[in-house]
Amino acid sequence: EKSNPARMYSTSCAPLRPSPSSRRATHAGSWYSSRRDQLAAQMSGWLEQANACTGAARAIIAPHAGFSYSGPTAAWAYKHVSPTGIRRVFVLGPSHHHSMSRCAVSSCATYETPFGGIPVDRATSAALLETGAFDVMDLSVEEAEHSIEMHLPYILHVMGATSFELVPILVGALDEAAEARYGALLAPHLLCAENLWVVSSDFCHWGRRFRYTRYDAAEGAICQSIEALDRRAMGLIEAQDARGFAAYLRATSNTICGRHPIALLLHALENSSFSLQFVRYAQSSSVYTMDDSSVSYASAVVWEDRGDQQALEPRTHIPTD
Repeated sequence: EKSNPARMYSTSCAPLRPSPSSRRATHAGSWYSSRRDQLAAQMSGWLEQANACTGAARAIIAPHAGFSYSGPTAAWAYKHVSPTGIRRVFVLGPSHHHSMSRCAVSSCATYETPFGGIPVDRATSAALLETGAFDVMDLSVEEAEHSIEMHLPYILHVMGATSFELVPILVGALDEAAEARYGALLAPHLLCAENLWVVSSDFCHWGRRFRYTRYDAAEGAICQSIEALDRRAMGLIEAQDARGFAAYLRATSNTICGRHPIALLLHALENSSFSLQFVRYAQSSSVYTMDDSSVSYASAVVWEDRGDQQALEPRTHIPTD
């Protein structure tokens, strides 16, 4: 059921709330553990199992499903985050439950987590709002959405004792022209070395419950067909081919929930010299019959290749769980 965007957001010219509130960790205790010790131990274990494959991340793409499903894959992206010099973290997440055609910022002062609160960079949020391109999230919408929240434990974990502020951005169902405009508008924030970007996305949601059952028998089993489909998208993303990625989505309708944040990232990268590489791929389950279902997860790293990084070994495939 689609909601009325006018009821969900204030107008783009409205100021941030004068009495800011905190966004609660509404998915703690269900999608991930609300116990600090247990949550920290899980993330530490997954990070220990991940390998560093590139230079230090300037941006990552990582999944946002329940930690028991996507936590191990997300660790491969967060393995590449170095807190040195980072002053703010942008998290770009798709809107799953509410219809919106623009991007929205938060008016909250703090995002709560089991480890404590993360301060929101209200100055940056206000500056984005002043462009006229952004709306303000209603708190009920903000707390219902999981795509941003699911990254906060990992962000705090890898940032350690480094102080930073959060810039949450909820990305609506942008058309291709809007993806390009938002990418150009936000590109200076990506190029700033004090900023880390986290782009939140799962990949193919396959099965009747997702109303998506595309299958190419030439690829083998259904799970192999899903992987081949996802890897086509991953190849276009690695090539930083925003137009090719858009054409791929039109042709396949692959249910990549973060396709708009990813496309925005690709447009923001257009005038940069950054490299992008996927470092991990997994599926929640292996699908062999039309009665099965699965969600795919993929982690990628964007980094600045300054020529002083150790050369990467040639890859024949992206590591798979």
